[in-house]
Amino acid sequence: MPEVTLGLDLGTSGVKVVALDAAHVTVAQATRPYALLTPQPGWTEQRPAEWVAASLEALRDVAAQLRVAGHTPLALGLSGQMHGAVFLDAGGEVLRPAPLWNDQRTAGAVAEIEARIPRADLIARTGNRAVTGFQLPKLLWLRAEEPEVFARTRRVLLPKDYLGFVLTGVQATEPSDASGVGALNLARLAWDGDVLGALDLPADLFPEVVASTARTGTLRPELAAQTGLPVGLPVVAGGGDNAAAGIALGLGSARPEVGSVSLGTSGVLFVPLTEPTPDPEGRVHLFAHADGGFNLLGVTLSAAGALQWFRDRLAPDTAFGTLLDEAAAVPAGADGLTFLPFLSGERSPHMRPDLRGSFGGLSLAHGRGHLVRALLEGTAFALASAHEVMRPLSGVTRLLATGGGARSDLWLGLVAGALDLEVRRSESEPGAAEGAAILAMPEAGLYPSLAGAMPRISSEPVPAIRAPQAQAAYRLALERTLDHPA
Repeated sequence: MPEVTLGLDLGTSGVKVVALDAAHVTVAQATRPYALLTPQPGWTEQRPAEWVAASLEALRDVAAQLRVAGHTPLALGLSGQMHGAVFLDAGGEVLRPAPLWNDQRTAGAVAEIEARIPRADLIARTGNRAVTGFQLPKLLWLRAEEPEVFARTRRVLLPKDYLGFVLTGVQATEPSDASGVGALNLARLAWDGDVLGALDLPADLFPEVVASTARTGTLRPELAAQTGLPVGLPVVAGGGDNAAAGIALGLGSARPEVGSVSLGTSGVLFVPLTEPTPDPEGRVHLFAHADGGFNLLGVTLSAAGALQWFRDRLAPDTAFGTLLDEAAAVPAGADGLTFLPFLSGERSPHMRPDLRGSFGGLSLAHGRGHLVRALLEGTAFALASAHEVMRPLSGVTRLLATGGGARSDLWLGLVAGALDLEVRRSESEPGAAEGAAILAMPEAGLYPSLAGAMPRISSEPVPAIRAPQAQAAYRLALERTLDHPA
């Protein structure tokens, strides 16, 4: 079909723009990088102006491809990295670089939130405990550390929502991204006045919350001319990156039995819910989903990133395939060797940035294949720890696997065995940009509803590989580490 929708994902390392037709076929795409700033240890920031410049370049590139192919863009959906904070003055100008989702400067602000709001109350209202990477602690940090900037701040926007403001002149957000701020009441999908009041923050610091499929505005004429896109192109609110990636896989509250597992740098479990049901202790995240439902998110910070670390530091001249073949030749349990994958601390379910990784039980009998086998098992068991918290809250029975680690039958089999779930490799790997384009399809008229626009991806399950003794040894090593962290 000649009509397409555009999806834009404002990632941490760069922006990606795709054009999808109604059959979800990618007919054009472009990417552009931008810099990551680390001005102090534990700080990560980016310049919003660089997001805008890269996005406009990528949009111009895709528009040129569409003209050559004869396709007409009907709407643009947005997605992006969650939790970041763009601080704007009364004129809509950016006041400082934007702290990102993985910025760790806000420990003091998290302590302030927990001192003012009981943790159980915050979880019941927002679905989450206070987390250093969320946007709300960033506001408190700004107030304490840069009071002159805070005094000039009139609005704080999430990254993709700032880009939407630049493109349309309208400041708005949607539930999937807004629920990662730390102040959205999930029962009402509105900013929680009691939470903000306890922190002495006005609700009008935050933008209006609209549906993920809602049109927030249209592309400004001067930007249409600059990019070559149609004047009046509708811009759709879209979703946070995890929610949009879930949409691209067809995951939503209409199919609560199907979730996903991503074996990327981190390992991520995405489980759809029909109702906002948080873990009472906040050990996994609860967010609104872009389809109008909700989702649980469990994150282990080192998955394929752990294998990358091993290869880069200990076997730099060895192919990943060789390492995986060596691991496959080692029996389950790696002959008593265990690995705790806490190379960057840990998120779910421990919420412990102080945890550190380790190999345990090393002997002269162990070789490189044992180390890699233990690493693969340890990352699978870490995901299982998060799933143990999620299991009573969800009805998921099947996971679609994505990410670089999903290319390994051994790794996926270990995940299936550790979680005791059916795991299927996704035949394609659509991401957040594709999900953003799908979220724009109802506005474009390509489908009457989002439910109709969402794909149904299927494939054969990967045989499960169970290692109960190794999993028990992992739990013992974990208990010792939790009691005596590095």
